[in-house]
Amino acid sequence: MENSFPTLFAVGLFLGLVIGYFGRRAWVSRQASSIEEKVKSRLEEAEKKSKSVLLEAEDKASSILAEAKKEEKEAKVQLEGLQDRLLRREETLDKKLSALTADEARLREKSEELKKKEEDLKEIRREAEARLEKISGLTKEAAREELFSQLKEDWSGDLAALLQKMSKERLEETEKKGLEIITMSLERYARSHVSEITTSVFHLSDEELKGKIIGREGRNIRALERATGVELVIDETPDSIAISSFDPYRREVARMALEKLIKDGRIQPAKIEEKVEEAKTELNKRILEIGEGAANDVGIYDLPKEILQLLGRLHFRTSYGQNVLTHSIEMAYLSQMMAGELGLKVEVAKKGALLHDIGKAIDHEVEGTHVELGRKILKKYGLPEEVIQAMQSHHSDYPYATPEAYVVTAADVLSAARPGARRDTLEHYIKRLGDLEKIAEGFPGVRQAYAISAGRELRVFVIPEKVDDFRALELAREIANRIQSEVKYPGEIKVNVIREVRAVEYAR
Repeated sequence: MENSFPTLFAVGLFLGLVIGYFGRRAWVSRQASSIEEKVKSRLEEAEKKSKSVLLEAEDKASSILAEAKKEEKEAKVQLEGLQDRLLRREETLDKKLSALTADEARLREKSEELKKKEEDLKEIRREAEARLEKISGLTKEAAREELFSQLKEDWSGDLAALLQKMSKERLEETEKKGLEIITMSLERYARSHVSEITTSVFHLSDEELKGKIIGREGRNIRALERATGVELVIDETPDSIAISSFDPYRREVARMALEKLIKDGRIQPAKIEEKVEEAKTELNKRILEIGEGAANDVGIYDLPKEILQLLGRLHFRTSYGQNVLTHSIEMAYLSQMMAGELGLKVEVAKKGALLHDIGKAIDHEVEGTHVELGRKILKKYGLPEEVIQAMQSHHSDYPYATPEAYVVTAADVLSAARPGARRDTLEHYIKRLGDLEKIAEGFPGVRQAYAISAGRELRVFVIPEKVDDFRALELAREIANRIQSEVKYPGEIKVNVIREVRAVEYAR
């Protein structure tokens, strides 16, 4: 019994395994058949969907093809219509071209006819002139001269009166309009003008500082004068030193150097050279600020930095005692107003006036007139040609190329010639008056000449027996032209030729 139990257990285990195996196979088989059926059903569904998609695609393709054929047909119709229009237009152009060709031929024929008639007229005129010359015994030039001479002799009085009347009327009208514009410009411009002098006064806080500035045996003051190029005048005037020089730039360097030395407290030759260099450096920076301020004052904001630096240097230049930068700013305002009233280019006139004396910033360093140097500077830094043309004629060195050039010249005259603007020496003044009188007295028929109104008018008295009315007009023009070419002067000079005939008789 004990040996049969394990055997039975083994047999039962084996039978269980066999039964489980075949049961598992049967289950797997049923599952496989189920999956196969699902796959078949899905394949059938996919085939149905693909067929429906194909049918839809075929329908869409056929509709697209039909639409394309329709558009192609419409485009073909439009193209045929366009071709028809082009053909009709081409036919029209051919007709016009043929008509123009015919007209050209007719015009050419008429032109040839006119040329032939013109040649015939010239020939007839030459024959007539030849006959007249043969009959009169005079050539055409001689006849013209004789006719003009006779007309001048017969009508010289009437011509002189007529010319004088026309000149007077035109002058009065021009002067009236010009006076209105100038007066309005001067009234609108109100800027104080301070005349620069040749000395500056430096005020001291303590009288004892004079001794320190002079130094032992005058070595400090000599070093300062040598470094700055000025003359220091230390007299008995309390608490002040006079800085004397014709160059305002040097005077300003000396003034700034004195301020620095007094603030430092150590006044000695080595320190003087150091402070003078510091003063020059600071002054150069200030010069740029002065130039920028001047340009901004007149409303000009596009000038190069180099031009502004040179413009600032004009603050330390004078002309006959007039500050050049102040004079240029004044001119810019006047030019702006006059150009605006006359309908000219305001910006061009304003820039030309402000920069008209820019060459004076370097004329003591570079050879050449300030006008020529100014033109080169403006060309170098790319300023417009119309600005250069506006500034180059203010001393009549170049012809007046634009209307703005006349405005700049007028502004220069107004700013320079107004009372108090400039100072001139008595010797130069007397010499200019003498030159004017000498020029007038050099013409034949002149009895006396007087320069009056500070040299603004020249009165010329002629001998009536030698100078008639017509010759008096010519004489005034000749004297004015001679003065323009030989005498330098600001503003204008009025030449007044006076011909007076007096008839005297005594009743006894």
